[in-house]
Amino acid sequence: MSEVRLLEMELFRIRIDENRAEQVILLKERNGERTLPIIIGTNEANAIKIKITGSQTQRPLTHDLLINAIHQLGGKIERVIVDKLQDNIFHAKLIVRMNENGKIHKIDARPSDGVALAVRAGAPVFVAEDILEKLASI
Repeated sequence: MSEVRLLEMELFRIRIDENRAEQVILLKERNGERTLPIIIGTNEANAIKIKITGSQTQRPLTHDLLINAIHQLGGKIERVIVDKLQDNIFHAKLIVRMNENGKIHKIDARPSDGVALAVRAGAPVFVAEDILEKLASI
């Protein structure tokens, strides 16, 4: 079984289409030109936008709460990986490293939540290369 090649991506754009009630994040290859559009929910789009614009909220949002809980439990989000496209649905994993023993936890996540957490944690986002190749052939 061959190892999955991962490509580092960066959040390139958030597009909110109010007419279609659709929000899309566009991830772009850090060292390339390929992009990956992912349709996300309104809450996730707002959570990402709030963080990248430096806006403040009076109380922690759900993504802030999760980051705080991971830190309080002695962990750190190391990276987010979009690792599967199945039935036109993207799947992702949060890679969390525990500070005390270095143990790695892979936690199933929606890519939208993964990106919202990655921007808060300053963690990189990776995509399996075969996903980008599959989308390019469509």
